[in-house]
Amino acid sequence: MAKKEKNLRSLTTDQLEKELNDTREELMKLRFQMSTGELTDFTRLRITRRQIARLMTFLNERTVTTEGEA
Repeated sequence: MAKKEKNLRSLTTDQLEKELNDTREELMKLRFQMSTGELTDFTRLRITRRQIARLMTFLNERTVTTEGEA
């Protein structure tokens, strides 16, 4: 699921927001699997949290850039 930085930067803001929502949903599912004992690969939790942080960073950069231009 983890996309490279170049690929993320090429996405539109709407696509980034959709990706962020999808990743948050995946994290919710992983947490549910962990609580029920079904999750075997715990590194996916960390990777997913970092992906969410990365997406939020790109979205915030765009917000700051847009506000700076105005």
